Amino acid sequence: MRMVDIIEKKRDGHALSEQEIHFFVDGYSKGEIPDYQASALAMAILFRGMEKQEIAHLTEAMMHSGDVIDLSSISGVKVDKHSTGGVGDKTSLVLGPLVSACGAKLAKMSGRGLGHTGGTLDKMESVPGTTVSLTEERFIHQVNDIGIAIMGQTACIDPADKKLYALRDVTGTVESIPLIASSIMSKKLASGADTILLDVKFGSGAFMKTLESAKELATTMVGIGDSLHRDTRAILTDMDEPLGLAVGNALEVKEAIATLQGKGPKDLVDLVTIAGGIMLEQAKLAQTREEGEKRIQEAIASGAGFEKLKQLFASQGGDISYLDHPEKFPLAKRQVEIISDRDGFVTHIDSLAIGVSSMQLGGGRATLDDAIDMSAGILLHKKVGDKVERGDVLAVCHTNKEGCEEVFANVKNAFNLSDEEVATRCIVHDYVC
Repeated sequence: MRMVDIIEKKRDGHALSEQEIHFFVDGYSKGEIPDYQASALAMAILFRGMEKQEIAHLTEAMMHSGDVIDLSSISGVKVDKHSTGGVGDKTSLVLGPLVSACGAKLAKMSGRGLGHTGGTLDKMESVPGTTVSLTEERFIHQVNDIGIAIMGQTACIDPADKKLYALRDVTGTVESIPLIASSIMSKKLASGADTILLDVKFGSGAFMKTLESAKELATTMVGIGDSLHRDTRAILTDMDEPLGLAVGNALEVKEAIATLQGKGPKDLVDLVTIAGGIMLEQAKLAQTREEGEKRIQEAIASGAGFEKLKQLFASQGGDISYLDHPEKFPLAKRQVEIISDRDGFVTHIDSLAIGVSSMQLGGGRATLDDAIDMSAGILLHKKVGDKVERGDVLAVCHTNKEGCEEVFANVKNAFNLSDEEVATRCIVHDYVC
C-alpha cells in the first residue's frame, strides 16, 4: 500500500477503505508518513469530504493510536460532555457537579484555553492548590468515591490527533467537518465514557458561525458515536453573545459558584438545566429529559450541586474556602468601566471581540506557552435585549496591564445598540439525538 495512491484516490472523490485509513493514521502517528503527504490528504478531504463510514473508520483509528481509558471499574453509567468552545463557557463547572449530585458518574478529561476560548482546566487552577494532573488510578478512584473528576488529557491519549491537529492549523485545512468531527470524537471516545453530550456552539464567538454548519457538525459527530455504540447526543447553543456575564478564569469560577447557589444568569441556568436533563436521561437516572431537568433544578435549589463542587475541588487539592468565600479571589489592580455614550437597546454583543479582548487583558493565551493572569477578564453588565441609558456601565475590564486603551475601545465597540427593543435569544436552538 502506498500513501500517494491513497491521496490520489481521495483527490478523485472516492471513499477510502478501512485498511487505507488505518494505514495512514498508523504511519503518520509513527512518523513513517511525512507531513507533506498528510497535508495533501487533509486538503483532499477538505475539498472532497468523507462518507459516514469513512469518518467512523478515521475516528476509530485515531482513537486507538494511543491509550484508551478503561472505566469499567467505575460502577454505573459514565457520562461525559464536550463543548466545541466559546466565550464565558464555564458550563462544566456547573453542569458536572449538578449531574453528579443527581447520581451520575462524570469522568471528564478537559482542555486548556487557547485564543479567544477559555479552558476548564485553567478555570479550575484559579482556585489555589487545585491539581488537574491525575493518574488514571486516582481519576477512577475519585469518580467511584464522589461521582466526579475532571483532569487534563494525558499525553498518551490520541497522539494521532495531536499531530494532525497541529498540521491542519498551518495548512489551511481546519474547516473540514470530517476532520473536526473525528478530532473531537476520537478524544472523547478514548476517554472511556458510556454516554457523550456534545454542546456545539455557533455564532460570532464560536468556530461554527451558522446554525446550519453547527447542525452538520453535530449530526456528523452523533453519527460517529452511534456507529461506535456510544449514546451520543448534541445540543446546538448560541454563542452570538458571551455565555453568562463573566469572561476570564477566576471571574467565571465565581459565576459558577453563584449559579450553583441559585443566583446565576438566565442563559447559563437554562443551558445547564437542559443539558443536565439530557445527561440524566442518558444515564438512565430519569425517564425523560423533562424529569431530568426537574432534578437539576432541585439540585440547584437544595445546594446539592454546590456541595458537589466543593467535593470536586477538595478531592483535587483545591482550597475550598475560596468557594465558600469568593471574595478571597484576588482582584486585578485595574477595573475599568466601559460606559455607554447613548441610549438604546443591546441588539448584539460580539463574542469574538470580547473573547479576544479578555485574552489581551491577560485572561487567556495566544500560544500554549503563555502565562495566564487568573484575575483578568471582562464582567458584562448588559446582555442582548437589555435597555441602556447614556452613562450606563456596559462592562468592566479587569486587568493588571497598563496601556490597554485600544482593548477598552474594542470592548465598547463589541456592544451594538439600537433604538428599537429586541427580544432576548434562547440559548439552545436544536437537539440532535
